[in-house]
Amino acid sequence: MMIFLITFVLFLAVGTAMAVGYIFQNKTLAGSCGGLASVGIDKECNCDNPCEKRQARERKSALEDNLKNRIDVQNL
Repeated sequence: MMIFLITFVLFLAVGTAMAVGYIFQNKTLAGSCGGLASVGIDKECNCDNPCEKRQARERKSALEDNLKNRIDVQNL
């Protein structure tokens, strides 16, 4: 039982030290390596149909890409 208490107190001390250090750094939480996008996975689930929010983002992205690649005939 004594080993358990010593281990628990040690983990508690380390956790508290990390929390205090993080608070004094005054930073916001951020991902460490870019998440799933960095390994080539576009979505977090394996569903065939993405949700409405993702479909809206994809439509908006496609429209923006279309406008970037569009050739304006009037200025030729």
